[in-house]
Amino acid sequence: MIELRGVSVSLGGKRVVDGVDAAVPEGSWLALIGPNGAGKTTLLRAIARLVPFAGSISLDGRPSAELSRTELAVLVAVVPQAPHTPSWMTVSEYVLLGRTPHLGPLAREGARDREIAARALARLDLLELHDRRLETLSGGERQRAVVARALAQEARIVLLDEPTAALDIGHQQQALELLDVLRAESGLTLVSAMHDLTLAAQYADRMLLLDAGRVAADGTPVDVLTEAAIAHHYGAAVDVLRGGGRLAVVPRRASSHT
Repeated sequence: MIELRGVSVSLGGKRVVDGVDAAVPEGSWLALIGPNGAGKTTLLRAIARLVPFAGSISLDGRPSAELSRTELAVLVAVVPQAPHTPSWMTVSEYVLLGRTPHLGPLAREGARDREIAARALARLDLLELHDRRLETLSGGERQRAVVARALAQEARIVLLDEPTAALDIGHQQQALELLDVLRAESGLTLVSAMHDLTLAAQYADRMLLLDAGRVAADGTPVDVLTEAAIAHHYGAAVDVLRGGGRLAVVPRRASSHT
């Protein structure tokens, strides 16, 4: 579904992403991990064609440069880390914007569009907030609205930049479980930049560890998330706990005082 070959991005004269190769099969979940400044967000933006890049990116078997803006919007939905949410819009109006790529010029939303948007609201536990203006929502509620808008878009690829950063633990699980269910039901392909390594390991079937814009490791969470790799690339002391098919990354104090 997504193929990257030698993808590089320079911003302000600095190489931020450097020669990244990756293949993301349809229906898989790739987590981009790495320390701050590793290039995770920039790589997502390159896939979404939001920044110029060198190399090649193919989406659904076609070079992304050949896709029209409408074709790209139908195929790819983006959940940014700091989304623009017009304060005057209601939650329903904002989520309904996800249907825009499916409408013809000057066309208005129909009953099916409103039904799809309502379903997205329900799945993100937002029905009771449907008539609230975005400016009245908490940060976590706004983030759920952004995810709901992406779901209403019905794109086959969803790019997520720290999708759970503003959510409490319950809504983190709710949002990620929903994305995983949609992946299983409809073959949704997910690429997410995530700081929480334990959460990433719970849901992603593959990880790309970036450091200074380059691929430092590529594989399953068990292969990538080792204590040595985290110490080297993050400068963090951790214990990686495995058991029952699960993995957790637990920070370890370098020293303790009594």
